[in-house]
Amino acid sequence: MNKYKVCVYAICKNEEKNLEQWIENVSEADKVFVLDTGSTDNSLKILSESKVIYKQINYENFRFDVARNDSLNMVDEDCDICVCLDIDERFIKGWRKIVEDNWEKHITMLKYRYTWSYNIDGTEGTVYYMSKIHSRHDYKWFYPVHEVLKYNGNDKENIKVVNNLKIFHFADKNKSRSSYLPLLELAYKENPNDDRVVHYLGREYMFYKQYEKAIYTFNLHLNLKSSLWHDERAASYRYIARCYNALDNIELAKTNYYKAIVESPKLREAYVELAFLLFQIQDYYGVIYFINEALKIKERSITYLNEANSWDATPYDLLSLAYYYLNDKQKALYYVNKALEFNKNNVRLNNNKEIFSKMN
Repeated sequence: MNKYKVCVYAICKNEEKNLEQWIENVSEADKVFVLDTGSTDNSLKILSESKVIYKQINYENFRFDVARNDSLNMVDEDCDICVCLDIDERFIKGWRKIVEDNWEKHITMLKYRYTWSYNIDGTEGTVYYMSKIHSRHDYKWFYPVHEVLKYNGNDKENIKVVNNLKIFHFADKNKSRSSYLPLLELAYKENPNDDRVVHYLGREYMFYKQYEKAIYTFNLHLNLKSSLWHDERAASYRYIARCYNALDNIELAKTNYYKAIVESPKLREAYVELAFLLFQIQDYYGVIYFINEALKIKERSITYLNEANSWDATPYDLLSLAYYYLNDKQKALYYVNKALEFNKNNVRLNNNKEIFSKMN
């Protein structure tokens, strides 16, 4: 017998490719609620033929927080545990039991392991903690995009980390994210002193190759009084470095990678990205130094800021190439073999191994 009433809720737009699998994946819930925000494909037909409770709202000015709150408002008032699961996300099997086993009346939210992206070989890429499982009446969504749940209950917020609860994200790379930048600019207009919003806006400018705007915005983030999280500050410096590199200002790129390392020396990412830059300018001794510094860091951070290529074959690949260009056959072969331990079928790495083995 189930201990709690568990409901899943989501927003949906043109998800015909994902909906049937998603509906099956959340079938352990007592009820499932979907707010369609204007689908023009077969999404509504699929929903109508399922047990999902759904409705459609066509927003004149769409923003994610409003849609999320409208979808949450569809959920029964007597629901004990609300689960927000996007249509391109999947739970592990048996998820409901894990949720119920970890829920207690004083708990307000569960935090779980979230695989956001994957490497080319199918292994996990970026992994971090997510928290979209929560009590029915104590939370509300905020921000036009990259929205978050904020607690508004009268009692203390109690968040429990559940490491064996996993959700996997399967992004549709063909879907447009063109609305993100104007929504982030709106979020900044509404919350100019919110460090999270400013950091995300800078990142979006960087994605759009608006490098000068990105650098300016990341510096705004770094100068905010509320910008206290060292890992996110390090990411801002790292992204500034990326922008300067794209603008062919190598010296300022290096300077900001150094700042990223000083800001959060326990993260591999800045060391590895700096090594990439040094490889680009043929400073192979610098590559070796900073990759070795990166490899001293054994624990991967579980935040959205970690980069998969700091934890896969890349550091060893860079070492092997640096030693090759320094004409050190033994070490070039050693590190290319270390890289191949991550992906033994990688064609380029195997070709490199063959080349290195023929060195004088």
